[in-house]
Amino acid sequence: MPQALAAVNDFVVKFANVNGSGSASANELFARAILRMGVPVSPRNIFPSNIQGLPTWYEVRVTEKGYLGRRGGVDMMVAMNPQTWGEDVKEIEPGGYLFYDSTKPMPASMFRDDINIVGVPLTAIANATYTDARQRQLFKNIIYVGALSVLLDIDENEIKRLFGEQFKGKEKLLDSNVKALNLGRDWIMQHGDPESVKLKIRRADNVGDRIFVEGNNAAALGAVYGGATVCAWYPITPSSSLAEAFQGHCMRLRHDKETGKAKYAIVQAEDELASIGIVIGAGWNGSRAFTSTSGPGISLMTEFIGLASFAEVPAVIINVQRGGPSTGMPTRTQQSDLLSCAYASNGDTKHVLLFPEDPKECFDFAADALDLADRLQTPVFVMSDLDIGMNHRLCKPFQWDEQRAYDRGKVMTAAELDAGKNFGRYLDVDGDGIPFRTYPGTHPTRGSFFTRGTTKDEYARYSEEGAVYVRNMERLQKKFDTARKITPQPLRYSAPKPTRYGVIYFGSTSPSMDEALDHLEEGGHHVNALRVRAFPFAQAVEDFIHEHDKVFVVEQNRDGQLRSMIMNEFTLDARKLVPVLHYDGTPITARFIAADIAKKLGQFKVVSFEKAAS
Repeated sequence: MPQALAAVNDFVVKFANVNGSGSASANELFARAILRMGVPVSPRNIFPSNIQGLPTWYEVRVTEKGYLGRRGGVDMMVAMNPQTWGEDVKEIEPGGYLFYDSTKPMPASMFRDDINIVGVPLTAIANATYTDARQRQLFKNIIYVGALSVLLDIDENEIKRLFGEQFKGKEKLLDSNVKALNLGRDWIMQHGDPESVKLKIRRADNVGDRIFVEGNNAAALGAVYGGATVCAWYPITPSSSLAEAFQGHCMRLRHDKETGKAKYAIVQAEDELASIGIVIGAGWNGSRAFTSTSGPGISLMTEFIGLASFAEVPAVIINVQRGGPSTGMPTRTQQSDLLSCAYASNGDTKHVLLFPEDPKECFDFAADALDLADRLQTPVFVMSDLDIGMNHRLCKPFQWDEQRAYDRGKVMTAAELDAGKNFGRYLDVDGDGIPFRTYPGTHPTRGSFFTRGTTKDEYARYSEEGAVYVRNMERLQKKFDTARKITPQPLRYSAPKPTRYGVIYFGSTSPSMDEALDHLEEGGHHVNALRVRAFPFAQAVEDFIHEHDKVFVVEQNRDGQLRSMIMNEFTLDARKLVPVLHYDGTPITARFIAADIAKKLGQFKVVSFEKAAS
């Protein structure tokens, strides 16, 4: 046997399954049991875009240090899919472990000499216990969880408690799952070697008060707390679960206690174009409204988004990004919709974007976006992605100030109109570029205006005069500059030693970036970091770039879209901004970031030395 990898509370287990085999719940059970032992985990589900039959993977990062990004590499592969066997075996780190179903003999050529083999006859165990084909398949998944619990020292009582919570009141299901779990445990105890695997879980207390939740669920709850009463959407992966979660939260929180009537409207429209149209109509009428979608949906919505921007109607769009272009990779993650959202529509159009890093910020930014949309009277995008939206992540508990009042912005009342206050729908009265608006029906004779997507003057009167158009466009730019000051500001991390190098990143890259910075420091590379949380970019972004000789821009797309936006918004030397790009559809890893930056830092230092020598 080769030298075995040994680690306590610091390794990666990856499950290779077939979609539709019922493995998802068993794999999540595995991750949650470790979490219940006080050890942080970061699971990621990599699944195909069809219903069943294609390969699916579930990767569990176990790390007592609390790193929540992908590390890169696999220490134990649970290989349950013959179709992907070859590629799955390749991923295992030297000295790592291959756990597989040994019911049928496998030729030696199917294994590697530098990894450790753990075979358990899962199919044989299941077939000897169950007669129903579906039961055999489903319980085989629980059997391997039982076997792994012995090999990795996972407390069986934590798994049984999870069963108790899942099957409360369904004793038959509870008993059958416990039985399957024990089948796997008993086989290892009687026929295997519990110490053959040197990867172990030990109880810890590193989870604290953090919660374990998906970003889509968090954003949906944030929309409820933020006052959204209208959701219009069309199903599209990976955003569909957000609208579904919003419905679930509204059913609990948004029904009148006395009458039982719903105090919200959720509309599954015929397409994305209709859904954004409903949101804009609701926003024009004074409701707080949002839609959830992904890249292809944004493409369809673009014309209406331009209307909302130019007519100045509040709307919130939560974009759970996926791989593109076109249909692209529907069930893979990317950060590739920045340009299409920031400058959506024809003409000189810019939109506010918010970049959450985890479910906590999905909750916060969904609520904040509704305030910002009202205050700025414009569409606001929350730029999530599949990695955040559809994976469970540890994060800080959500907080809500019960005294918080919704910011409805500049809304002129009937009393103000009766008092003779001058109302110009597109009139800037205080220099921030934001005019007053009225809700429909505010006053029987005053405060009305014609909402149009064509050019108009300060009083919403149609005009094609050049000077009038320029005044309006300059006011809209002034409003965009106002947004720069009231959107979430960037967060800075300073290296322990002075450095001429910096890195800019955002969104779901953050967990891996946090770990990559530690790796870089361990290797003697000190880099200051800035996490961008909104567009338009704060002045701090430009200042950060000017402070450094080189600034790496880390993002998950091919074309360096964040870098392009920074270049477009500031006057900079393009050579200062060095792209670090990852776009294969899997979440970026700490190893990738650290290796790429370290390599480029080495090149810069060689160039600097050569210049000095000459």
